[in-house]
Amino acid sequence: MKLSNEEIERYDRQIGVIGLENQLKLKNASVLVVGLGGLGSVASYYLVSAGIGRLILVDNEVVELSNLQRQILYTVDDLGRKKALVAKERLSKLNPNVEIIVYPEKFTLELGSRLVDQVDVIVDALDNWETRFLLDKLAFKHKKPLVHAGVEGFHGQLTTIIPGKTPCLRCIFHVEKPVRRKINVVATTPGVLGVLEVCEVIKLITGIGEVLANKILVYNGLTNSFDIVEIKSSDCKICYE
Repeated sequence: MKLSNEEIERYDRQIGVIGLENQLKLKNASVLVVGLGGLGSVASYYLVSAGIGRLILVDNEVVELSNLQRQILYTVDDLGRKKALVAKERLSKLNPNVEIIVYPEKFTLELGSRLVDQVDVIVDALDNWETRFLLDKLAFKHKKPLVHAGVEGFHGQLTTIIPGKTPCLRCIFHVEKPVRRKINVVATTPGVLGVLEVCEVIKLITGIGEVLANKILVYNGLTNSFDIVEIKSSDCKICYE
C-alpha cells in the first residue's frame, strides 16, 4: 500500500521529521482504542491526524453534557448520541484516508478476543480498572503492545506494556478489588496524556525513539512536571495463566 499524492501533501510536515518510509508504516498499521472519553477522544483524533491506516474504536456510552468539558470530539449537538458513531462521523471528515471501524457496545472478553488479534497496538483510554485488566489480559494473551494512561485531577500516568519484555498492567498497579467510581479531572489532563499515548503509538510502529517500556511517566499539572519512574522487575509469568 502506497501513499497518494494527497497523503504526501497532508503529512508533509510530519514526513519531514519521520521520513516517507515511516509514514507508510503508519498507513499500514492498525490500532485499537478502547474508550472514547477524555483520553480516547484526544488519542483517536491525533491517531487519525497522524495517518494511522486503520482505527478500531470501542465505546458503548452516549454523549452527556458533563463530557463536553474534556471530550473534544463532541458538541452540544451530539447529546444523547452514541460516542462511537459520533467519533466515526467526525474523524472521517478529519481524514478520509483512515479506515475507521466502530463498535458502539461494551468491551467484553468475547469482543476483545476478536479485535485484539487484528491490530498492531492497543490504546487503553479507559476510566476503570476492571475493564483495563481485561484489556491487559488480552494484550498479554495475543502478545500485543498496550499503551496505558490514567488521569485524575491535575495528575496522570503513562506506560507502555510489551508482553514478554515488561510486567503486565496488573503487576505494575496492584489494584486488589477494582471499583468503578466517578473520576474528577481538570479539562487539560486527559488532553496531555492522550497526546502522549499517541506519541508512544507512533514510536512503537515506526521504531523511532524510545518508548516507556519498564518506565512510568508521572504528570503533575500543578507543578508542570514530568517524572520518569523505573520499573525494576519484568518478571510477569502467572498473572493470566
